[in-house]
Amino acid sequence: MARHSSGSSSGVFVTALTAAALAVVGFFAYQASAADNWPPSTPAAPPAEETEGGSDNADGGADGGVVDEQPALPAESGEGRRVVYALEQRRIWLVDESEDGTGEAVTRTYEVFPSSQSPDPGSYAITSRWEQGTGSDGVAIEHSVIFHTADDGTVFGFSAAVDGSTPNPEASQRTGAVRQTRADGEVMWEFATEGSVVVVVP
Repeated sequence: MARHSSGSSSGVFVTALTAAALAVVGFFAYQASAADNWPPSTPAAPPAEETEGGSDNADGGADGGVVDEQPALPAESGEGRRVVYALEQRRIWLVDESEDGTGEAVTRTYEVFPSSQSPDPGSYAITSRWEQGTGSDGVAIEHSVIFHTADDGTVFGFSAAVDGSTPNPEASQRTGAVRQTRADGEVMWEFATEGSVVVVVP
């Protein structure tokens, strides 16, 4: 019985070695086949390009996402360094001389939030500025630049609410605040010094 058991164990051992040898041969054959097919016939597609953007400023924006085409400066909106305010579009353009001095360029454009009253189309000038204050709607504001006071006493100007709120255009109170985001309001403050031209278009 002992002799039979030893022979059986030897046979199992030889069979295991044979199987292992076949596995090794098969592995090297697979590697050789894979090497013949490398690199793949169809290259991997390059990653999609990412477009920076978000803000409407003329420098390309910085809020992430895809930037829409910048809205065109309205025709017949004046000349020279100026603020252009389009009533229907509810949008501002800050226009300055181009860097090469041969024309003009939009340095920034952005949407605004008007109040219940709007100024008549025309050309105005910044008459006063307040870095901090309270709006006619009772909201704490900053970077306020005033460009017109109507005959009925309504004051029109650009400002930003400290709490980021926007005016109610349906309010019964007659107010002329044109609210901006705080970031846009800071840019307007630097751009629209006293005497700067504001052109309001329909």
